[in-house]
Amino acid sequence: QVHLAESGGGLVQAGGSLTLSCAASGDSLPKLAMGWFRQAPGKEREFVTAISWSGLTTSSAVAVKGRFTISRDNAKNTVYLKMNSLKPEDTAVYYCAADRVYSTQAQYGFWGQGTQVTVSS
Repeated sequence: QVHLAESGGGLVQAGGSLTLSCAASGDSLPKLAMGWFRQAPGKEREFVTAISWSGLTTSSAVAVKGRFTISRDNAKNTVYLKMNSLKPEDTAVYYCAADRVYSTQAQYGFWGQGTQVTVSS
């Protein structure tokens, strides 16, 4: 079983920055691809960005390209989401996800509880 714990959400003004963290824990953690998804009120959960276990492969949604950066530290079993130039439309609950298989779809086997990001205009 893999447990994911997100942190770093909060309230920020438009144009500001936030960094989210997601720490994975569990017995004998496998090599996991990690992803970030978000869900705004009244909308479906959507893909934000993902990174392979090696870190050599990443993907990002068009809406966040050039503004958001995903990275990971396997020694700490942690993945990061650096968000710059935040916009009010980035407001959502952000979820960390993990799976043995890299994907840009919401088919990850493990999910965190989510962390709220609110961007004020």
